[in-house]
Amino acid sequence: MVAEGYRAWAQPYLDRLSRPFLGWRPDRLSYLAFGLCGLAALLSALVRYTTPLVFLAVALLIFFGGTFDVLDGEVARKTSRTSRRGDFLDHVLDRYADVLLLIGFAASGFVNPLLALLALVSLLLTSYMGTQAQAVGLGRNYAGLLSRADRLLILALAAFLEFDWSLPWPWAPTAPWSRFQLAGIGFTVIDVALIYFVVAGQFTALTRARSAYRALPPPAGPPLPPAP
Repeated sequence: MVAEGYRAWAQPYLDRLSRPFLGWRPDRLSYLAFGLCGLAALLSALVRYTTPLVFLAVALLIFFGGTFDVLDGEVARKTSRTSRRGDFLDHVLDRYADVLLLIGFAASGFVNPLLALLALVSLLLTSYMGTQAQAVGLGRNYAGLLSRADRLLILALAAFLEFDWSLPWPWAPTAPWSRFQLAGIGFTVIDVALIYFVVAGQFTALTRARSAYRALPPPAGPPLPPAP
């Protein structure tokens, strides 16, 4: 969890950002975060029929969607409104937002559909392993390389770079990392982000599964025979 490692550093900024929303219900912030990510997914799908410059709006929407996704928990804690129902709603909306974003990018024409599918499977497994640990009586498992904050930041950055390199700026046509070639296959910046999602997602999912499995008590042996 790269982004979570900066939580203490970012906390003063989160405190300031959350103040204007302390009168809001946390679930409204969750819906707002979902709506922004859903709109980003829609605009991503429309890139095929418009222009790559739309990726700038996509990057901003994902960034602000991720911001509000963090603020809903901050507001819930600061106003003593944390609840199991709110936590469940937040996770449901997060998973749907993840699915919509990757579908939107897959439809944009800037992403290999197979990579989008593999990335989606990895992200869902990552989230599943974290919540499954909680379902079997352990605490929620956030270990690994790819938290949701990491995913949204990387997607926002990848969308911004696609927008950046699509402009007629002097460095854009020759930027060596705007388009990658490997074994004759071309990759966009977003493709590279999704490759990272596949690799880091599988590593994170397996790490969480392994740590949860080791934390569970071993199965009980066969019952002892009755005493004679």
